[in-house]
Amino acid sequence: MYKVFFITLGCKVNQYETECMKADLISKGFETACSPDKADVIILNSCTVTSSGDSKSLYALRKLRKDRPDALVVLTGCLPQASPETAENIPEADIIIGTKNRKLLPSMITESLEQKQRIVQIDKYSCNDSFEDLVHSDFKGKTRAFVKIQDGCNQFCSYCIIPFARGRCRSKPLDVLRNELKMLADAGHKEVVLVGINLAFYGMEYGLRLADAVEECSRISGIERVRLGSLEPEMISDDDLLRLSKCPQFCPQFHLSLQSGSDTVLKRMNRRYTTAEYYDLVCRIRRIFPDASFTTDIMVGFPQETEEEFIQSMNFAEKVGFAKIHVFQYSPRKGTVAAGMPQLSKKIKAERADRLKALGNRLQEKYLLNLVGKTVPVLFERENNTDFHHGYAPDYTLIKISQKNFKKSLRNFIFYVTIEEAHNDFCYGTICEP
Repeated sequence: MYKVFFITLGCKVNQYETECMKADLISKGFETACSPDKADVIILNSCTVTSSGDSKSLYALRKLRKDRPDALVVLTGCLPQASPETAENIPEADIIIGTKNRKLLPSMITESLEQKQRIVQIDKYSCNDSFEDLVHSDFKGKTRAFVKIQDGCNQFCSYCIIPFARGRCRSKPLDVLRNELKMLADAGHKEVVLVGINLAFYGMEYGLRLADAVEECSRISGIERVRLGSLEPEMISDDDLLRLSKCPQFCPQFHLSLQSGSDTVLKRMNRRYTTAEYYDLVCRIRRIFPDASFTTDIMVGFPQETEEEFIQSMNFAEKVGFAKIHVFQYSPRKGTVAAGMPQLSKKIKAERADRLKALGNRLQEKYLLNLVGKTVPVLFERENNTDFHHGYAPDYTLIKISQKNFKKSLRNFIFYVTIEEAHNDFCYGTICEP
């Protein structure tokens, strides 16, 4: 039978979808290869969120075709969906399919291999599309399992191509989610991470909220932790937060995408909130979850961003006190409104990124230092070497403990750990005696 190898670029949603496509192919009789050299079929699940994402995908395709001229190369994901005319003319790919109808992939591969023909099928999204029927039952070798429950976006930020690559908001039905969660629990996964393109909009077409999905996870025996992926600040109400607080499995780590701490930049970005509204949400969360951690994405060098606007962003990040900041330099994305705006130089963007990263490092160190002396439950995931066990606290702080007193693997067990030392991006601790 044919052997398949996957290459995945981009976000956690892409990673989840790769695992689903892989599971579907295995169920149809395909086998997985350990490397591209051993594969009959190589599938590239692409990212197009930035122009550099496109460049990485195209470079990977050229390299694959050069290194494996006889393999069947499949291009799927956001790049072909967002830019179908460009994708159709990529000579390195034998099969091109977007982010729709990927259940057809096994039959496409078989047909292309047997009939030696190229297949291009990039179906357009419509307003009435339903959630893609992809589920996964076992993330082998992982304690944490990702579960995609939402797709698409209706927001149309001025820098973002994703609504064109993913269509409009749509959600996984609760009964489908319930069955998937049961399979993941049966496979031994104790933690699930709910992910989506605009996760906070989960359930809007069914009259549901994101809290409904978290509550569904909490009802599944064997699921001991529920974590959320990246969230947009909209659509999170006090009622949602109160419902989440009543789920003991819920981990109070909130990755709230900020993008800028300047109101004028947010307006040019077509973001649907102000810094005051964002900060109000942070305060409301902290009232309900005193131990919550906040991480975020901030973009520097957005078109026409002034030094004053950048300083506003820095000051706001310090005011919130983020546990971690993912810093991105703006890059123009063809097909978006922002690409037509006056652009800043690469030098200015790089300099501002360095300054914001330095602030992010200081904030992270401060956050971790405040954890010293606290006792937290840690789900252990792996042994990094012969010296330490690794695991994560509910706030997603990386915790290391010495293996000296625990020679056996602690993987997939939860122990309470007292934090004794804080370092740049992790903490050391000691397991509490029972």
